[in-house]
Amino acid sequence: MLTYALFVVGFVLLIYGANWLVDGAASIAKKFRISNIVIGLTIVAFGTSSPELVVNIIASFDGNADVAMGNIMGSNISNILLILGISAIIFPLTVNRNTYLKETPLSLLAAILLGICANDMIIDAFPNSVLSRSDGMIFIGFFILFMYYAFSIASQSDSESMDEITEMPVWKSITLIIVGIGGLVIGGKWIVNGAVDIAS
Repeated sequence: MLTYALFVVGFVLLIYGANWLVDGAASIAKKFRISNIVIGLTIVAFGTSSPELVVNIIASFDGNADVAMGNIMGSNISNILLILGISAIIFPLTVNRNTYLKETPLSLLAAILLGICANDMIIDAFPNSVLSRSDGMIFIGFFILFMYYAFSIASQSDSESMDEITEMPVWKSITLIIVGIGGLVIGGKWIVNGAVDIAS
């Protein structure tokens, strides 16, 4: 029973931890006169992905590769099929030109790249399939290219169209960052441990 409770609490800590981290970091960035566009593409983007990142790092350190892979694959499938599906049912979504000409092909390319790198047994006739460090470097290289593309697109848009970022006292921002990171680490650990215990 305790395992299930910690598993649920872990999700709560991940969600709130990510929000606190983003709020604190964005507030500090705003004090340094960093534009909303840059904050959105860096702090907000990485902050909202931080739960998955933390869970995968913890799972990797613990040797739970299946949890790490399942987390990413399940998240992408849910985001594309479930969340987009529900959103489109509630209200039709307008797809702009950049999305269907550039971003959708990039998403498809990422899936194909993963399929190639994760199929060593079929492609290279290896005894098992492994995502190696060199594969990881390839992924990061493509991600850097995508970030460059995202910044080039964002620089052409109006930064004032983004929601205004709330500025807070520095001490409060730092506190939110520390508490947010703590929540992410603890929540991620409880989720990974809970998932392994429940599966076994």
